[in-house]
Amino acid sequence: MASVCFYFQVHQPYRLRRYTIFDSNAEYFDEARNAEICHKVAQKCYLPANRLLLRLIEEHGGRFRVAFSITGVVLEQFRNYAPDVLATFQDLAETGCVEFLAETYYHSLSFLFARDEFVEQVRMHQQLMQELFGQTPCVFRNTELIYNNDLAQEIERIGGFKAILTEGADHILGYRSPNYVYRPLNTQGLKLLLKNFRLSDDIAFRFSNQHWSEWPLRPGKFGQWINAINGNGYVANLFIDYETFGEHQWEDTGIFEFLRELPGEILRNPDNDFKTPSEVVNSYEAVGSIDVPELISWADTERDLSAWLGNAMQHNAITQLYKLGDIVRRANDPALLQAWRRLQTSDHFYYMCTKYFADGDVHKYFNPYASPYDSYINFMSVLDNLRSRCGRSGPASTPSQKIATVPEERTQGGRSETPAK
Repeated sequence: MASVCFYFQVHQPYRLRRYTIFDSNAEYFDEARNAEICHKVAQKCYLPANRLLLRLIEEHGGRFRVAFSITGVVLEQFRNYAPDVLATFQDLAETGCVEFLAETYYHSLSFLFARDEFVEQVRMHQQLMQELFGQTPCVFRNTELIYNNDLAQEIERIGGFKAILTEGADHILGYRSPNYVYRPLNTQGLKLLLKNFRLSDDIAFRFSNQHWSEWPLRPGKFGQWINAINGNGYVANLFIDYETFGEHQWEDTGIFEFLRELPGEILRNPDNDFKTPSEVVNSYEAVGSIDVPELISWADTERDLSAWLGNAMQHNAITQLYKLGDIVRRANDPALLQAWRRLQTSDHFYYMCTKYFADGDVHKYFNPYASPYDSYINFMSVLDNLRSRCGRSGPASTPSQKIATVPEERTQGGRSETPAK
């Protein structure tokens, strides 16, 4: 049996408007630009892809099943700018064939810097999934699939989760395959699902690359690769950005036709099926444990954190941001707290990346600034204004949050293969 586990990440950040140290406007986010991008991606990706998934679920009698991890920040934008998109996700939820996963509400790196904030954002996100989709998630994925042993133990302490998703990085697997279910080290009941990054990136990253030896990728060929897992594993975890469909891979590449035909090709083999992450967890026993002492992610061939924490600007920006945590909370101002949390979104630090070698084209393509230095200056100008506003607000009695640091040696090197926004 080879089960295909499709999981799609859906995320758009709140982009900052141009800001200088002389600016005193408390409106940090570019509402017009955010609305424009939300509408554009809705038309190119979210609406056509959601409608296609609904048809595929119906055509295959519920045998086609997928999962989504949708950030709180993009759901807020759907509510404000594209309620028709939100409605189609709710239609998908009603089919009973779609699972919604948990993550940090603000797509943040809070696990690395502020554990109390991390736990609060996870619970906020769970509540939002229940409110919008009628599901309380039992599977967790951290921002950018960032993971180590400590994260698994933290998720077990939060409680209510069956499994965690992360990258099936070669250096943590060794001779083992990502096509099995594993256990995190030193946990009791959790299971670990590992992304098959080669098969995932064939769709997300290489699909339209005419220099790729396997181009053009047809559903029949991909179906043969899935068939080959039979006897060599249980599951193909295909974890990709949802924006792959129509935005990263444009419609004229044939990406929608590929998705339309793929379920039929896979189900042609009676040994294959589709499962959501929780169904995989319920169906297959773990074959062993995976030790991940160092932090990994799903970006860069070395699968490290250097896309977000690889230079001094990024370290300084994120450290200064989280140092404001106690001050923001004591200000007892919901608007300040919301702004501080929106600044935690990982994209802001990705824009400051200076890795301009093999992965440079990817990093520059998704960067709205002229340079990483412009991004850093803009972010720090906003942060300076936020700090000054906190000083003008009245104190409130709130518990402090723990601030941690990320060791420098954990964020070195890497070449991007899977793009991050």
